Amino acid sequence: MRAEITSLMGLEVYTEKGVYVGRVEDALLDPEKKSVSGLALVKVNREFFDGRGRGIIIPFRWVLAVGDIVLMKHLKMRPSAQTRS
Repeated sequence: MRAEITSLMGLEVYTEKGVYVGRVEDALLDPEKKSVSGLALVKVNREFFDGRGRGIIIPFRWVLAVGDIVLMKHLKMRPSAQTRS
């Protein structure tokens, strides 16, 4: 999967099941491998990721496709979020 790093900025991230995860704010680079190793997300869906921080970092290996959005592997929701109605 090849894309300009700047084309990732600002893209919304969804799981393969269509659940919103967050928005790409930055990319983590691996200079030795000359590749992206992770994506820093903001405006994160708290039903997936609990935390008090401003955002999260997801490993780039979770990314399935990049286009108008970033598509990533679906993750199980946090147990407390699954029990909510």
